Amino acid sequence: MRYAASEKLEIIRLVEGSHLSARQTLSQLGIPRTTFYRCYDRYLQHGEAGLGDQSPRPKYVWNRIPNEVRCKVVKLALKETELSPRELAVTFTDRESYFVS
Repeated sequence: MRYAASEKLEIIRLVEGSHLSARQTLSQLGIPRTTFYRCYDRYLQHGEAGLGDQSPRPKYVWNRIPNEVRCKVVKLALKETELSPRELAVTFTDRESYFVS
């Protein structure tokens, strides 16, 4: 479950101010310890700004075709309009020695 930054801060303050142990407090709140400590570490490192939503998108997509190669593929596709996508990929691989699928 995702929590808003304000909720994360409130949970951290509840755990810090509780007379119970962190484990017991989190158990009563129904929050997994790993979730809490991940947020708590970001809070300790970056303050309240660290509690904002983190982007779930990867920073790098391993199978993305570089832009210059993509432009070459598009040019070939516009030039050789009769080729199917499979034939286009094979032709491009033969001509440019760069595998695309």
